[in-house]
Amino acid sequence: MQPLFSNQTIDYLLVGHITKDVLPGSSSLGGTVTYSSLMARALGLRVGIVTAIGEEVSLTLFSGIPVINYPTNLTTTFENIQTSTGRRQVIHEVAPKITFNQIPENWLSASIVHLAPVAQEVEPALVRNFPTALIGVTPQGWLRSWNSSGEVSHTEWPEASFVLSQSGAAVISVDDIHADEERIEELATYCPVLAVTEGNIGTRLYWNGDVRRFRPPDVDEVDSTGAGDIFAAAFFIRLLTTRDPWEAARFATMIAAHSVSRNGLGAIPTADEIDQCLVEVL
Repeated sequence: MQPLFSNQTIDYLLVGHITKDVLPGSSSLGGTVTYSSLMARALGLRVGIVTAIGEEVSLTLFSGIPVINYPTNLTTTFENIQTSTGRRQVIHEVAPKITFNQIPENWLSASIVHLAPVAQEVEPALVRNFPTALIGVTPQGWLRSWNSSGEVSHTEWPEASFVLSQSGAAVISVDDIHADEERIEELATYCPVLAVTEGNIGTRLYWNGDVRRFRPPDVDEVDSTGAGDIFAAAFFIRLLTTRDPWEAARFATMIAAHSVSRNGLGAIPTADEIDQCLVEVL
């Protein structure tokens, strides 16, 4: 575990589980917190993470990022299994929930607060506690449940109206809501700015009663893991910088497209790719 830099101020606060993702013959760190934090760091922000992960897990990947880790013997662990009928997801372990009291007081003034649950671990009421921040939400972890065998399925999200109305922006994938168009339209009525990612199709953005679509550049896709999380961090940061959701969505769509051209955690866009995207959206 990294030292607790509790006196360090930050720009971008991430709350959620860093996960262990089981791969054929190996495992890797994953989860929204992992990919979004690395993207925010690449964009030059001071990032802080509040999470719960087993202390046996090395966090050297997060060099320069202070990590507040709730002591636990469990690490939230996912396994994705490809079948003839699509992806089957199993959750093997779930770390404890994260509460407001675990967040250092001086981190409460972060400019961006990203609530990033993957397994129902973030208390929805946290959204009330950051009155000066842009609160960005990636609610996939509130939209999934699992049975006693760990089989993951889609679920209702009874706090959706409360959380989204208190947030500045949200990012979901069409997979998060099982491509339910009625559900997307409903969520868009709650949230000031809602981005819906659709893989290689791109992004659609709901804002002020309008919806626009943003196509990604053509790339050779190698691995789409983490692309939505990279999109989310880039989107929230650019939204705060420009106050223009359309431009933020255009930039984040381009950034996410670059990420799928590489495997795993190597997906984080380089400084040159970031500069290229900034030039192209201006």
